[in-house]
Amino acid sequence: MWFTEYRAHRIGRITPDGSYSSFAPLTPEGGPFGIVAGPDGAMWFTLSSADRVGRVTTDGEVTEFPAPGAFPSALTAGPDGALWCTLNQGNAVGRLTTDGHGTAHPLPTASAAPVGITAGPDGALWFTEIGAGRIGRITVDGDITEHPLPDPAARPHAVTAGPDGALWFTEWGSGRVGRITVDGRITAYALSRPDSEPHGIAPHDGALWCALETGSLARIEVPE
Repeated sequence: MWFTEYRAHRIGRITPDGSYSSFAPLTPEGGPFGIVAGPDGAMWFTLSSADRVGRVTTDGEVTEFPAPGAFPSALTAGPDGALWCTLNQGNAVGRLTTDGHGTAHPLPTASAAPVGITAGPDGALWFTEIGAGRIGRITVDGDITEHPLPDPAARPHAVTAGPDGALWFTEWGSGRVGRITVDGRITAYALSRPDSEPHGIAPHDGALWCALETGSLARIEVPE
């Protein structure tokens, strides 16, 4: 498993038996944030504080490229063989080829502050707009659609493709987990504590698992 160490400014790796190693990006104090397995067999990560995107091989060789905008946050591998990332302070979604060529796609809504992003089941990329209370969708050609949430103050943070063909996301500001279908139908599910501050979310064992900033995990069963 590979992970970012935001405050230590390193990329970590841990094996199933608990052996740990880490690698330092070329840019010091870059604030590594998002990380994903790339289409080229390497791990790709964002350096939010340095406006750069990095690549690390399994042997620890690190390469960095300029991000196509300000404060790259989460990133994901797209269906087009490129890496896609949210540009939180650039109010855009970025695309980066594996040879480092970047393109930014500005969002229609000002101050949307995108954070989470994932490849959807429909061949598009889906992302959260924490500043605007919306879920966005962008095609590989750059066409953007935004879906306003019922609660504009929900502060959607992370998003992932669920086992049911829909997208699931955390509502950091409301203590809920949301679901949006590819045609834009939205449902929200309240967690047991409204102050739990749900953060990351990922599918596992046919359900969704959500990290809560109160220090626990929540498991959300996919409704029939």
